[in-house]
Amino acid sequence: MKKIKTNWGTTLTLLVIAVVCILGPLYIAFVISVKSPDQMVNVLAFPKTFHFDNFTKAIQMTNYWKNFANTLFITIVNLIFTVLTNSMAAYAISRNRHRSKLFNGLYYYFISALFIPFNVLMLPLVKQASTFHLDNILGITFLYIIFGLPMNTFLYTGFVKKIPVALDEAATIDGATPWQVFRYVIFPMMKPMHATVAILSFMWTWNDFLMPLILLSDPNQQTLQLSQYVFQGQFSTQYNLAFASYMMVILPVLILYVIFQRFIISGVTEGAIK
Repeated sequence: MKKIKTNWGTTLTLLVIAVVCILGPLYIAFVISVKSPDQMVNVLAFPKTFHFDNFTKAIQMTNYWKNFANTLFITIVNLIFTVLTNSMAAYAISRNRHRSKLFNGLYYYFISALFIPFNVLMLPLVKQASTFHLDNILGITFLYIIFGLPMNTFLYTGFVKKIPVALDEAATIDGATPWQVFRYVIFPMMKPMHATVAILSFMWTWNDFLMPLILLSDPNQQTLQLSQYVFQGQFSTQYNLAFASYMMVILPVLILYVIFQRFIISGVTEGAIK
């Protein structure tokens, strides 16, 4: 048997680059968030004195808890309805696309939406959202569910293909309706993909800035991302307070990703298998 050699030099180099690219920005964001304005000469230097009051000031300036509640509401509602509705749609498409031109067309219709940049849809979306009164928290939550459908359909259908059709047939013989087959047989078996879709939806909705920017005009309905504008003045920017706010915004999704990253990697891989 031929012995496989490991190029440790290249491996360590790539590892160092990965650590620097991932942890470097987090380090810079943290040290800036605990500095005073007069310590900004060298952003990489560790602060001599920690100013944790920056976080308190950032909370007050951004109306953090109100905007946190708005963002959390949008994210959680989107997460729940995305898992329920997108999995049902993907199951129906996956089981019927090879015997129905309609479902096959729906599959390619949803997948084709992955190749359309959001920037192309911005202006028509603003007009339609205003016409149908979707320029509010409930409306933008509905739009998140719709815009997540193409990617989630791709992931879910790839996963459903791995579930034997014989399970559907056995449940049907036992007297189960199509809804009961999905509810009691298929849906529980899709838990790994549910976790993947839920985490990806959470990260996307929580971090999104562009859609709230063009749709949410009411200050009382702002998300955490929109509230970051308050630090940008006409002649100066309060970087220490801004980065303190950034840290509070990214911390929940960062913790979530670290805990559940294995579900994201495995789920995306399984969903991509034909």
